[in-house]
Amino acid sequence: MASHTLLMSTGARLRDRRVRLERRATASKAVRGSLVSLAGLVGGPVTNQAGEEVGRLVDVVARLYGAESYPPVTGLILRIGRRRTFLAADAVGKVHAGHVRLRAARVDLRDFSRRPGEALLARDVLDHQLVDVDGVQVTRAADLYLAPLVGRVVLVGVDVSLPTLLRRLGPRRWQARPTPERVLDWQAVAPFAEEATEGPPEVRLRASRTALHRLRPADLADILEDLGRAERQQLLGWLEPEQAADALEEMEPAELEALLREAQPEHAARLVDEMEPDEAADALRDLTPEERESLLTRMPDDRSAELRRLLAHREGTAGGAMTTLLITVHRDATVAEVRARLAEQAEHRTEIDAVAVVDDEGRLLCDMALFDLAVAEDAAPVADLVAWRAQFGPPVTVRADTPLSEAADQLVAARASSLLVVDDTDRPLGRILADDLLDALLPERGRVHFRRFLQ
Repeated sequence: MASHTLLMSTGARLRDRRVRLERRATASKAVRGSLVSLAGLVGGPVTNQAGEEVGRLVDVVARLYGAESYPPVTGLILRIGRRRTFLAADAVGKVHAGHVRLRAARVDLRDFSRRPGEALLARDVLDHQLVDVDGVQVTRAADLYLAPLVGRVVLVGVDVSLPTLLRRLGPRRWQARPTPERVLDWQAVAPFAEEATEGPPEVRLRASRTALHRLRPADLADILEDLGRAERQQLLGWLEPEQAADALEEMEPAELEALLREAQPEHAARLVDEMEPDEAADALRDLTPEERESLLTRMPDDRSAELRRLLAHREGTAGGAMTTLLITVHRDATVAEVRARLAEQAEHRTEIDAVAVVDDEGRLLCDMALFDLAVAEDAAPVADLVAWRAQFGPPVTVRADTPLSEAADQLVAARASSLLVVDDTDRPLGRILADDLLDALLPERGRVHFRRFLQ
């Protein structure tokens, strides 16, 4: 049944992906046949209806961060003698390979000022970093392709191939020649136009999420590690704090350290505040005491106090690697009540694999696996499950000062995916997770998040 459901969900995802691909503009033969190379246009002539040269094209202005799937061209930057001026898109008649023809003999030329969401394609996007969302990689725009679509000229694709870079070094007749077999559809791209005006927040967020919301945290982490400093900060600004924090938790420690140092302290503090407690403490440990204190003082008092308690534990011990995110219940609760508590913590599902049952004094009675709760009746009292679990012996726990190597041995012996960390009176302090043990003990292997991977 489970395998059948998995196959159905996989098939649905493949169908959705096929539909998305079919709906993309570059899937149309008509569009692919009318592609115009931006690299071939720049420096080319702009002529009026009479065929007279008005000027030379310097750049193409497009509304990069707007509500449209394909950014519309909103104007041209021309060089006329020594002067640079702006020509609105409604004056453009046709965009050919290598030159632009205008609608009329006389044109209205103006000074250029950016409007919300606009970018200069040659200056801000061409040869700059961007994210290929389908390929989940950072790359560079070797060329951009324009095409007529629904009565206007729009940006439909980007070429990232090395041969295209070589083409641009050749004769001008080669530069204007597009290579449609190497085009990435613009809907599969997240660009970074650092100088572009971004417009209203809701427009900017929509423009970035259309491509990026499909990526897993681990994919976003890989992308953040490959981006330059400016692009990395721009991407972080696009993401919701929770999504950004999930990605930061998957980054290599050295890359995360660099990212936090280059960010504005207020932004860095907000990102760390959104991370899981153990991941946040690990990130803060890699900073200098001054940098760490700067971020902690910018966080809410309760969060700052929680992280200070974690940082008080030595690195390399169970206390130094544990998370303080715990679900604790009393034995007189019902299974339904425990499930309701778990539902409230759904956003932390990768950090919770068991529930700690405690007595009236807060001392540990049982560490109840989620599977045991899943197969129990809703009305069953937790006390019955505690009694049933007692036949397998007391729960396996470690103290906060237990070395990680010893904790790992106990974890393997218990065949568990986590261990509770308790104080000298058996009151739960936190939980150390299997993937955090692997991260700490095998740093040269990178961050191993097998529970997240399986999920």
